[in-house]
Amino acid sequence: MESASALTGDRESEPSAAGGPKESASTSAVGAYRPGYERVAGQVLQLIAESQLQPGDRMPTENALAERLGTSRTAVREAVKILSALGRVRAHKGRGLYVADDEGMLGLSRWGGFFLPTDLDHIYMLFEFRRLQEMEASRLAAGRATPAELRAIEEAAETCNQGHLTDQAPLFDQGDDDFHISVATASHNGFLVAAVREARRLQRQSSTIGLRGVIGDHAAGAITEHAAIFRAIRDGNPEAAAQAAATHLDNTLEQYQRDIKRRLFG
Repeated sequence: MESASALTGDRESEPSAAGGPKESASTSAVGAYRPGYERVAGQVLQLIAESQLQPGDRMPTENALAERLGTSRTAVREAVKILSALGRVRAHKGRGLYVADDEGMLGLSRWGGFFLPTDLDHIYMLFEFRRLQEMEASRLAAGRATPAELRAIEEAAETCNQGHLTDQAPLFDQGDDDFHISVATASHNGFLVAAVREARRLQRQSSTIGLRGVIGDHAAGAITEHAAIFRAIRDGNPEAAAQAAATHLDNTLEQYQRDIKRRLFG
């Protein structure tokens, strides 16, 4: 897998004139084609990580954030709305802003404490983690899936396909999400289900505030790859299912890297 440094060059930069946190080259590079409030959302997460704030900790006010990041309060307010919707920040009326403290199974939501959706190294590590998760989930599903679970996987794959054929991105995304969660569910391992769900939640954060519009060219390939995963699970072939899942994640990552290069370097 190609490292993020190969795509972005030197990752260190000088602190901003406003005294804000150091911004990685990957953040500044993708910021060139992201709306201001999305860039600020990434900077707020960077600030939380660098300040080592924990879930439940109080954050600086919107005014303080705007001054620290060298931006407008309006941009900060819009960024906070995004982060609130993603479950990373909680805004309590009359009390201020707090790092979100919602907990999932095994405390998996704490992964968000260090995951930066605009950091390419973090995104690539997430792909690597997803590959391990989904290979094992598919392998187990091939030996454990019930008829009802097989139908759920097949129906999710078809929903994803219909979204592609009708050019309805939300339908495609819903089918894609349901497909991967349905495969994990068929593994009959609740820990894997929770881990797959959380990893996909973090990946959606990258799509929302980090790299909107970058991924999409692999949709047709994803449909074919979903079908291969389903067939292997239906046929009770654990190794074929695991390999099909690995191929799917590898191809998705390769397309992602190509798209990133096009957006950054033309």
